[in-house]
Amino acid sequence: MRRYSQVIRLRPEVREEYLRIHESVWPTVLATIEACNIRNYSLYLYEDLVVAYFEYHGEDYEADMRRMAADPETQRWWTITDPMLVEVEGASPGRRWLELPEVFHFDGAPVSPKD
Repeated sequence: MRRYSQVIRLRPEVREEYLRIHESVWPTVLATIEACNIRNYSLYLYEDLVVAYFEYHGEDYEADMRRMAADPETQRWWTITDPMLVEVEGASPGRRWLELPEVFHFDGAPVSPKD
């Protein structure tokens, strides 16, 4: 499993619509996300910054992302959401979202201080 975090900007004038549509993401889009080996997918919003977090459980991330991009329902969803978003500086050519490097992760139980 690999963790991913990505960032993109939300156009301020569509904030309420973006929030509204994400209250009920289409089941077909969610099924494609799952079929492409993505788990624990979350979006966070801070001002105009959308931060995505997800865990990839597959063997070939690029192939799964091509599979997702080829899905007609996902393409239809993106025709709605893509115009709402603006790339941030530093995004790779051909990718709208900027991948953020992981700088820290803790997955265990809290450590008790020793007396």
